[in-house]
Amino acid sequence: MLRTLIQFFNVFYRKPKTRMKPDKIIVGLGNPGRQYSETRHNIGYMVLAELVKRTSFDKPRSQFHADVWDARIGGKNVLLICPTTFMNLSGTSVSEAIRFYKLNPEQDLAVVCDDLDLPVARLRIRETAGSGGQKGLKDIIAKLGTQKFTRLRIGIGRPSSSDQVVDFVLTPFRKDEKPEIELAVQNAADALQVWVEFGSQEAMNRYNVTEKRLKKSRTTQEDDRSSNA
Repeated sequence: MLRTLIQFFNVFYRKPKTRMKPDKIIVGLGNPGRQYSETRHNIGYMVLAELVKRTSFDKPRSQFHADVWDARIGGKNVLLICPTTFMNLSGTSVSEAIRFYKLNPEQDLAVVCDDLDLPVARLRIRETAGSGGQKGLKDIIAKLGTQKFTRLRIGIGRPSSSDQVVDFVLTPFRKDEKPEIELAVQNAADALQVWVEFGSQEAMNRYNVTEKRLKKSRTTQEDDRSSNA
């Protein structure tokens, strides 16, 4: 009798694994584990950490082979995802989440990742493109069956020799690069909030610009917030 009551309770009253249906999904790419936390390859995780700080009051939960958070941005439900499958298998998490919630990647998905071909801290947003050699993006494209989704790339620079790429992406940013990277993380989080509220075209118009303009824009935003405080 007791077992039957426990089973009944578990079926009808247990805490649901999903607390909301998201309108949008934002994915930050990286590798799990403390040893990778500050590396160039984990810039996507860094941006998601900033978004979590700004928009979510939840602790992470494990779902879709990822750490996930429920967030609110611009009046919309947003699922923040950091895949824990390692970079090369990122598509597993993304495809599971997209299909579970029956969302359209072209409209409802944004992915943040590193880019070897961009100068350090440069942002570039695209609505559709190939992987550009980024293995996390490559796996996402393969498992979704489409490359039509928003991606925000952040430049991490490139080593002098192609033989050094694997080691390079798994090294931390240099001390002199960190101020630029910290600014890039802030700008990327801003850009993703714009994407949620106004779409990828508006995000591209505002953030596909030079570092100098981004710094000026960021300073202006901070001055506006200070004057309104």
